[in-house]
Amino acid sequence: MYKIVKKVKLTEDIDRFEVKAPLIAKKAAPGQFVVIRVCEQGERIPLTIADYDRKAGLISLVSMRVGKTTEMLAKLEAGDSLANVVGPLGTPSELEKFGNVVCVGGGVGIAPIMPIARGLREAGNNVVSIIGARTSDDLILEEEMDKISDQLHVCTDDGSKGFKGFVSEFLGQYIKKQKSGINRVVAIGPAPMMDAVSKVTRPYRIKTIVSLNSIMVDGTGMCGACRVEVGNKTKFVCVDGPEFDGHEVDFGLLFARQKIYCPEEEQSHELHRKECRCTGR
Repeated sequence: MYKIVKKVKLTEDIDRFEVKAPLIAKKAAPGQFVVIRVCEQGERIPLTIADYDRKAGLISLVSMRVGKTTEMLAKLEAGDSLANVVGPLGTPSELEKFGNVVCVGGGVGIAPIMPIARGLREAGNNVVSIIGARTSDDLILEEEMDKISDQLHVCTDDGSKGFKGFVSEFLGQYIKKQKSGINRVVAIGPAPMMDAVSKVTRPYRIKTIVSLNSIMVDGTGMCGACRVEVGNKTKFVCVDGPEFDGHEVDFGLLFARQKIYCPEEEQSHELHRKECRCTGR
């Protein structure tokens, strides 16, 4: 069992959990993830490691309430425990000195971009961060991102804070204004957002790294459920990724695969909601 030491409500639907996992914290690196089960009978879901404290033996996980399992997770409090936490999984981010780097985080994707931005800055890069959400109420970790970035730009779809529009739109305008050039872009967020960012950077031939979220079961490359097409080759997100060159990802196929089990997921979620109403939980 993995004890939840602290829980912080970031927005109405997004929570941050500090989980006691000493062995994972010891080995974790930016870009990696874990696979968790809330209870013994629960499904496995992947969550990116948003941060880690090696001395305290803690890992930080950020979850958005979107389905049955994330709703179950959201009901847990400090003192409760997760049945399983497996990791760290995946290939760590490439943290070298590239020069001028732009880190783009959208929605809950701001959480996993944070340790990457910090690592890139520590490697000697000039880090410009662009974060966005639907509204100002949906923004997370703005203060933390400001501290680890040389520049921080905020976008909201409705214009309630910062630039009015998508992060990809702001990025396009930002690139046009730069005279010194951009050496790398790292983007994490909803798949359509990462696709849009990749399309913005492609004409400028700016290396663009995206972190893919796909259907995942065992997280070790055994089941093949998380396969994606990158550079016309089949890759497994759990072992080959989760980070890939955004200009080579077949986002159309990724979108289709993400929707495969939507009806079953909604059915499971609705049954869970009915059970909670009946039991008062």
